[in-house]
Amino acid sequence: MADHPVPVTAAGRTDAGVHALMQVAHFDSAAVRTTRSWTLGANTELPAEVTVLWAQSVPDTFHARYSAVSRTYIYRIVNQPCRPALLRRQVCWVRRPLDAQAMHSAAQALVGEHDFSSFRAAECQSPTALRRVTHIAVERAGADLAVTVRANAFLHHMVRNIAGALIAVGTGDRPPLWIAELLRARDRRLGAVTASPQGLYLARVEYPDEFGIPPPDVPAPCPGLRGV
Repeated sequence: MADHPVPVTAAGRTDAGVHALMQVAHFDSAAVRTTRSWTLGANTELPAEVTVLWAQSVPDTFHARYSAVSRTYIYRIVNQPCRPALLRRQVCWVRRPLDAQAMHSAAQALVGEHDFSSFRAAECQSPTALRRVTHIAVERAGADLAVTVRANAFLHHMVRNIAGALIAVGTGDRPPLWIAELLRARDRRLGAVTASPQGLYLARVEYPDEFGIPPPDVPAPCPGLRGV
């Protein structure tokens, strides 16, 4: 579309098997195109699993990763005796009954700014484990559970390790107070197994209003297309 090489910078990275309901990326180009042409033209070149929902010009001060003020991830769990079929690559399956209320209550210990060393991967390259979680909730609808986490930024495997720990609480293998104890320990070796990547979704990235980045729940600038 640009007729020259275009390095792309995204708001965040995901592991193999992880999904994104929303992703924001920026690139520099001297090519002159309408926003509609950027959107529809890029989609003709992308695989079916990826869709560009909108495009717009931004000031040079914008950075898809560093300008973000928060990110929201959702971890989806199917809690039933039989394994899912059509959703097997989109959810984490837990056959043992889960106590969603116990999981939700335990998770509230993670709200605030903390050292999340107990929830980071061993290969995490961040110079600090300090992160600020502003919201975390566990909600059930039938056999479906959703763990929603919003923070200013995340460590490598942080959400999957939180989900793994909460699953241990939900099954009764660990008491709810264990989450707070694990957080204070700052030791990943004391945590639960890392939850599978299939259930994890990057759901939302938020930016300062000055950049005019549309949130995923409003119409996208390109006519006929909507955000997720």
